[in-house]
Amino acid sequence: MTDFPQDKIEEQIAEPVKATNPEPISPPKPKRKRPKRKKKIGFFKLFGYFIIGLLLWVLLLRFLPVPFTILMVQRAFEGDKIRYHPVSINKINPSMVAAVIAAEDARFCQHNGFEFEAMKRAAKANSQGKKLRGASTISQQTAKNVFLWPARSYVRKGFEAGFTVLIETLWGKRKIMEDYLNVAEMGDGVFGVEAASKYYFNKHAKDLSLGEASRLAAILPSPQKWRVNRPGPYVARRSSRIAGGGRVVIDNNLYSCVYKRGII
Repeated sequence: MTDFPQDKIEEQIAEPVKATNPEPISPPKPKRKRPKRKKKIGFFKLFGYFIIGLLLWVLLLRFLPVPFTILMVQRAFEGDKIRYHPVSINKINPSMVAAVIAAEDARFCQHNGFEFEAMKRAAKANSQGKKLRGASTISQQTAKNVFLWPARSYVRKGFEAGFTVLIETLWGKRKIMEDYLNVAEMGDGVFGVEAASKYYFNKHAKDLSLGEASRLAAILPSPQKWRVNRPGPYVARRSSRIAGGGRVVIDNNLYSCVYKRGII
């Protein structure tokens, strides 16, 4: 047997084994997360389209009658026969305008859509468990009736405020009053003063007396509960008070913003 030198053996043991692949193996690169910026841009773009769409809808209705409201659709699903005949403000007797100003919004021609003092009083009354009407102006009611749903919520009130600003800016008082009187619910399936005049009095809205207009205005807070043709004692007293207030509105020209020729 051939002797192998001890020192050669030690050199062989000490010599490191050469790696077949000297390149170090790099760990797999983590997947890149998509930047959130694109998602944000997409959201803002959609939100922008939504706002533009709302503005165009409000502008379109500035020149056209309201085709329908969400409340009309709801009443139709509940089984009511919908009576709705929108007309120009020129075909509505001024006594009807005077009556709703006296009943719902005495400062309609003075404010810009909101009555902040009335809102404070209503909030205070609500916190005390009391009920106080008068916090919503005709402009706010028109915004709700034309564009929104009837159920009460803070979300709806927020949208209502936004639409109120828009219609006060883009429509003006004359158009606001016209649409208010055209879409307000005045009985079971009865919407607007023209439909109500025909249904209750068999006449057109332009032929209403102040007494008849006051009876219609009297039921606006609760048109499915209170009746025009069979008023109870409370509605009868309320109608009488509204008629007196309507006469004050007419005598003092407190509806001048409706009949003053402006941009319409």
